[in-house]
Amino acid sequence: MSIEFKNVSKKLGNNVVINNVNIEIKKGIVTGLKGINGSGKTMMMRLIAGLIYATKGEVIIDGKVLGKDISFPPSIGLMLENPAFLPGYNGFDNLKMLASIKGEIKDEKIDEVLETVGLAAIDKKYRKYSLGMKQRLGIAAAIMEEPDIILLDEPSNSLDASGQEMVREIVAKEKERGATVILSCHDSALLESMCDEIFNIEVGEITAHYVPEKEQVSV
Repeated sequence: MSIEFKNVSKKLGNNVVINNVNIEIKKGIVTGLKGINGSGKTMMMRLIAGLIYATKGEVIIDGKVLGKDISFPPSIGLMLENPAFLPGYNGFDNLKMLASIKGEIKDEKIDEVLETVGLAAIDKKYRKYSLGMKQRLGIAAAIMEEPDIILLDEPSNSLDASGQEMVREIVAKEKERGATVILSCHDSALLESMCDEIFNIEVGEITAHYVPEKEQVSV
């Protein structure tokens, strides 16, 4: 799905957190949002998800205006800030409860996505998960229904090198599937390795837009 911001501003109280943003995110590519904490990255993701609406301007998903034509994107998976699940249930049961809302996937798909994020056959309750395991389950929840739009806010947080490589592989796989992926990451090198384009955000404004240089692999 394509995403467009047209003159988008968002105020929270007296604070302008997004200021006159105009961008277009093309369908089926990986887009990075780069900026320090509080720059507006998560707010932009919230606007895309329909969790908040623009104070001014329009957020348009495949030609439909959020808050006017549609309440939220029809096919979206997201992990924003710190993932949270029911503490007394294991990973599988948490995902199964989420999946029951739409009823689109079966237990086999949940098992498959848990394998993808490295949580297969782990029967711990969520309350006993490490920070890295919680992060992995949050990623699993975002991708399990194969949505058209995927929002990943700092997906590499609390992950070791193998976990970061897992994120790279998942992002590449979702792009190959045709999903529109938007992500943020404090690690500039990791962000650039995953993204087709990057928007730099400072104090709610887009200050740069560029295509990262990819390392050439010699054969």
